[in-house]
Amino acid sequence: MRRIGLLGGTFDPVHIGHLLAAQAAQEAAKLDEVWFVPTLIPPHKPQPGADSGARRRMLEAAIAGNPAFRVEDIELRREGISYTIDTVITLQESFPEVMFYWIVGSDMVKDLPNWRKIDELAERLAFVGLERPDQPGDDSLLPSFIRRRLLRAAMPPMGISSSEIRRRLKEGRSVRYMIPDAVLEIIRKDGLYES
Repeated sequence: MRRIGLLGGTFDPVHIGHLLAAQAAQEAAKLDEVWFVPTLIPPHKPQPGADSGARRRMLEAAIAGNPAFRVEDIELRREGISYTIDTVITLQESFPEVMFYWIVGSDMVKDLPNWRKIDELAERLAFVGLERPDQPGDDSLLPSFIRRRLLRAAMPPMGISSSEIRRRLKEGRSVRYMIPDAVLEIIRKDGLYES
């Protein structure tokens, strides 16, 4: 079976931290590929500032040149709020020969028990929890059915966030080296995140 990691998010905009997370998860879980899954309507975040087409173009530009990374736009094509369980069910129906892993940041691991239909989700796939060296994860509070399906991956410390990048862009400050140059080119060309 092929092993595919799924990294969901708004990617508003995609940045170096997202790419490092995908690479760390790929190495730790020995994944054949990582598919970036941009969400249309996130269940627990405000609406993205850039439209879905722009976010997809930025993702494609960011991962160009890495044959193990691809964009999976299933959630952009679906109406309504994007729930992980719905995405996973649809992908498993389309790719029955694949073992999927959902990649989550260390901050989201502790929130897994609150995810929609988490018991069914944990039966369907494994989780790769990214862990910063300065913030080791404490899995003791997680239900055992999640702990059994959780693999930890070391993530280098990274103080970059999409919200910080949007703020810097609105202020006219540089975001060079925080995002790939190809992504910055799209942001400038499309006039995204301007004040």
